[in-house]
Amino acid sequence: MSNNRYFNFLAWAVIILEGCSAGKTASTTYLEKQALKTMQVIPAGVADLPRNVNKGTDKWRFVDFRDWTSGFWPGTLWYLFEATGNPQWKAAAERFTSQLAPLSRMKAIDHDLGFQVFNSYGNGYRLTGDPEYKATILRTADTLATLFNPAVGTILSWPRPVPNMEWPQHNTIMDNMINLELLFWASKNGGSKRLYDIAVSHAETTMKNHFRPDYTSYHVVVYDRNSGKKIKAVTHQGYADDSMWARGQSWAIYGFTMCYRETRKPEFLDFVQKVADVYLDRLPADLVPYWDFNAPGIPNEPRDASAAAITASALLELSTYVTDPAKAKNYRKKATRMLAELSSSRYLSNGENSAFLLHSTGHKPNGTEIDASINYADYYFIEALLRLKKLDAGKPLPAPL
Repeated sequence: MSNNRYFNFLAWAVIILEGCSAGKTASTTYLEKQALKTMQVIPAGVADLPRNVNKGTDKWRFVDFRDWTSGFWPGTLWYLFEATGNPQWKAAAERFTSQLAPLSRMKAIDHDLGFQVFNSYGNGYRLTGDPEYKATILRTADTLATLFNPAVGTILSWPRPVPNMEWPQHNTIMDNMINLELLFWASKNGGSKRLYDIAVSHAETTMKNHFRPDYTSYHVVVYDRNSGKKIKAVTHQGYADDSMWARGQSWAIYGFTMCYRETRKPEFLDFVQKVADVYLDRLPADLVPYWDFNAPGIPNEPRDASAAAITASALLELSTYVTDPAKAKNYRKKATRMLAELSSSRYLSNGENSAFLLHSTGHKPNGTEIDASINYADYYFIEALLRLKKLDAGKPLPAPL
């Protein structure tokens, strides 16, 4: 990238991210400044992937490659490289991506291989074309496919004892929808067509069993592993089994939008609009949800900026698929307003810590990561900003893989 193009991006990012007037500029972007501060505090050792900063501290909690969030930090670095062309971000992304290589060679411990490997190696391959990255992605897709149960029609999310999951029955969580992208990509880039079929089966079965009549989603469905019969639907990380957990609904909006992109099946496009609309209809005025839409203490409940970032990114893509111009305009407008709110002083971390965003909620029933800064909020925030920049420039978002 030329210096002029680089500094043009910096000016754009400062305006968008800090809500400044056109007269306020800076020598570097807010995102780069925060990421550089994070790089300076990363410890030497195996567990050096920043996951979250809890409320009341400015210290990151670091994890190793096995953690389900391990792909978000290298993925964020790849997005910084894409945004700026600065080779320091490419070098950093390569460094942290390489740590996740063992995941492609070991037995699957859960469904999160898409979050881990596709966000890191997938973005890396998209931007570099490195054949070793491609080989790692293909191996990982085959590993993820080992968790598919044809009697049920979905991937087993947690192949280990989990409270209230009727172990050893077959459980599937809404988050798993995002990991289907790994399978779709692999099936079209040298992997087996069976990977595509698994992804479609998982999405169709989830569409049938994971939603209430009003299109709000459960977090988890437990199936009989032999007959495929639905045993029960529960909400592991939300307020209650009959509540709308914010991030779960966001995963559904993002996941089914992606499934439409990869399959062009009209039923996915029709369905995801219903799932998105109930989410949008129940949002508070600032468009950043409380951690659960039915939490009893609203308006004194924690927010979830991560759900807002995920949804904003998904809505920007969804706006390019819907055929109703008014609806497409509304989705894009709502996504832009979500990003504007996240870019305000109410949500940017600024001097509080070196993450991008404040006020995400990880697992409130478990008492963890409440009103915290979390790496996946940052990942989807920068992804959404890049998508908005492309749309504002009249450029298409990535075509089906």
